[in-house]
Amino acid sequence: MREVDLSAVRVLGPLSGHAEGFGADLARQGYAPSSATDHLRLMGHLSRWLEAEGLDPTEFTAERTEDFLRVRGETHVRLVSERALTPLLGYLRGLGVVPESPCPVPCTGLERLLDDYRRFLVRERGLVAGSVVLYERVARGFLAGLPEPIEAHLKLLGAEEVTGFVLRECPGRSVSAARTVATGTRSLLRFLYLDGWMPRALASAVPGVAGWSMTSLPRAVGAEVAAKLIASCDPATPVGRRDHAILVLLARLGLRGQEVADAALGDIDWRAGELVIRGKGRRRERLPLPVDVGEALVGYLQQGRQRCRSRRLFVSVRAPIGPVSASAIRSVVRDACQRAGLPRIGAHRLRHTAATEMLRAGASLAEVGQVLRHRSPLTTANYAKVDRVALFALARPWPGAES
Repeated sequence: MREVDLSAVRVLGPLSGHAEGFGADLARQGYAPSSATDHLRLMGHLSRWLEAEGLDPTEFTAERTEDFLRVRGETHVRLVSERALTPLLGYLRGLGVVPESPCPVPCTGLERLLDDYRRFLVRERGLVAGSVVLYERVARGFLAGLPEPIEAHLKLLGAEEVTGFVLRECPGRSVSAARTVATGTRSLLRFLYLDGWMPRALASAVPGVAGWSMTSLPRAVGAEVAAKLIASCDPATPVGRRDHAILVLLARLGLRGQEVADAALGDIDWRAGELVIRGKGRRRERLPLPVDVGEALVGYLQQGRQRCRSRRLFVSVRAPIGPVSASAIRSVVRDACQRAGLPRIGAHRLRHTAATEMLRAGASLAEVGQVLRHRSPLTTANYAKVDRVALFALARPWPGAES
């Protein structure tokens, strides 16, 4: 951890006593000395502005934040946004020096209802953030179309309104998107009934979406493509070691991007040679830790992982150091494609690759389903269509062809 040279910055005014602690906090988060110096200068500017305005730090509210940024923007070109103040205000709020940012309070019946539904999806259903966004979007569309007051109308809601909403929303969408509308609407109606907003259960009024299941082939990439992506990582840099470990987990164990992002340091059982996977619906399952996966993780943990307070396995390499998100995992795959000179692919296609490679190596569908943690055997059965060797034995000769 590189220390910040406080002699390069003078912080005068009501915040002067917190400069040393803020500098240490920036260093702890992985900020380079030059960046930390810039943030300390921002602190100095804010402290002088508070003194000139005759304000105590406890009076630095959201309105005052806008006033300060407007003044700063007149004389500075860097660190002039609300986002730029985040490290400083986060530190000062942790000490109780400045007031907490007020949480937005739902002020309409629609927003209060959506807020309750959001908590239900997270706490009761255990959905990941991406699924919550999709379900909330469907719920907002459904509820926004109801007459006011929504609470009173829900007591009188009928099946015809439910069906009408789905029939209006689904045309023009793909089968997958239409199914999201139907599933999201059913989920909302179950919540409304269970939470007492509606006297009748209307989830069954949502029509099904037509579409043949199991018609598409798993979009796996070849093992040579996965190898090129992994080989594109530079083992001499921290980001290269981290990305190498991420790609190995995706390609060898078939993990979902969110599962890689959620992995924690305590999830690795080195003695047993196992890795705990935090899957969908808050499920936790154990997978064997192959030697090459373990070696990739050891290389990252010993020489690539930045020091920080987070217990997540994968963290960012640039300040502020913190856990990576599922979108960051997707970016790792995208950047690897660019380095390897390959067309861009999604992280989930490496999950398909892991499944097809296991089949080619002689694993059964049941074994593949266990590794991928499928709830239904039908989901795993879809991979049987790419096992050409096994399918060749079932092929019938073409009529009239030589036997």
